[in-house]
Amino acid sequence: MKLKNILLALIIAAMAFVMVACQEASSEKEDEKEETNTEENASDNNEEENKEETADLEGSVVIDGSGTVFPLMSKLAENYMTNEQEGVSVEVSRAGTSAGFKKFLVEDGTDFNDASRQIKDEEKAKAEELGMEVKELKVALDGLTFVINKENDWAKEMTDEELRKIFLADGGVTKWSDINPDWPDEKINTYGPNENHGTYEFFYENILEEKDLVEDVNLQQEYSTLVKMIEEDKNGIAFFGFGYYVNNTDKLQAIHVDFGDGPVEPSLDTIAEDGDYADFTRPVFTYLNVDLAKEKTHVLDYALYVMNNVNEVAGEVGFAPIPDEEVQESIDFLEGLK
Repeated sequence: MKLKNILLALIIAAMAFVMVACQEASSEKEDEKEETNTEENASDNNEEENKEETADLEGSVVIDGSGTVFPLMSKLAENYMTNEQEGVSVEVSRAGTSAGFKKFLVEDGTDFNDASRQIKDEEKAKAEELGMEVKELKVALDGLTFVINKENDWAKEMTDEELRKIFLADGGVTKWSDINPDWPDEKINTYGPNENHGTYEFFYENILEEKDLVEDVNLQQEYSTLVKMIEEDKNGIAFFGFGYYVNNTDKLQAIHVDFGDGPVEPSLDTIAEDGDYADFTRPVFTYLNVDLAKEKTHVLDYALYVMNNVNEVAGEVGFAPIPDEEVQESIDFLEGLK
């Protein structure tokens, strides 16, 4: 009887041990299940966050302004719509810097205005009057380039002062022979972009120091028209951005400019604010309506795309890149608008 009681006690103890072990195993499985669910939920949340960050956007981005900056912004817009956001339409026009600011600095104006010069005080005042926050984004460096006909074999190299005299009303130069007696005794025909363009303003204000241009200078709205005119005029000379020259090297030739240390060819290697072509180098910009960027996710997204990719694209269309630290400053500002 005593033996039976001992056996019974052992059986009960064994059963209790098995039950506890099963409960612990079950508890471990529940814990594992909870951990798995937690990890899955966290993963799902991360995926949702990533989806939100890379979500397909819709809407339109409207850009106008500088004809000089047009090739750069057009290339960026094309890449953005093809590779980043197919649902966003980016429309880029080229009314000219000044004309573009008139479309930008109004109620319900354009999202961006490209500019080959900095915004003027009166334009800043207009923005303040409208209560509009405007952000200047420096996007590239351009070299003011003087171009001549392919058949012109005498004026391939000139000093910066000789170029100024050609375009100044009181420069005392009307014929090629006025510069060099060995050059043709032919009238020089001058061409350039009209007053709508920041390039004209840069040339007039910075190169000619606001002195009067020759009376018969032929100023045009379209750069393509200028290219054609020089292509057809052996005695023609024009000025515009390097990008338009580099895309028409089969039709034109660029004058190598001597700033005092020998002739310098405008190129992506010489166009820099501290480079050999520095005297004719200028920054170009796009101006962002910050209020619209805050309201429209796709406008801000495009602005960030521009600054993250502009240095990579610039050289493809005839612009020199800006320093990386300047790019990063703009990116940091834009990120702060999110």
